[in-house]
Amino acid sequence: MTKGLSLFEKRRRRNRTALRARAGTRPRLSVHRSGKHIYAQVIDDAQGRTVASASTLAGHEGKTANAEAAAAVGKRVAEAAKAAGVTQVVFDRGGFLFHGRVKALAEAAREAGLEF
Repeated sequence: MTKGLSLFEKRRRRNRTALRARAGTRPRLSVHRSGKHIYAQVIDDAQGRTVASASTLAGHEGKTANAEAAAAVGKRVAEAAKAAGVTQVVFDRGGFLFHGRVKALAEAAREAGLEF
């Protein structure tokens, strides 16, 4: 039996607490990654609804667990968010380190027009 929280859970809670302090009314761009796929969604916490989402499951070109696929997801989620009228978000990386696929997704979303 383990005591306390895992390192991942500690990072996730620390990151979410910091986001709540500086987010204001902006929606958050939440990222989740698994061994094969990466998922991103823009969530409006004030209304409790998902504004836009994208993943490697929907519309991937055979590439799953790599930075190129993550960048494509970042671009798609940014385009969907802009179509829904969202241009400014806060980046919620959860407990994942800002490195590799998560970083590639964030940079692609910034290049596609999301501000964070």
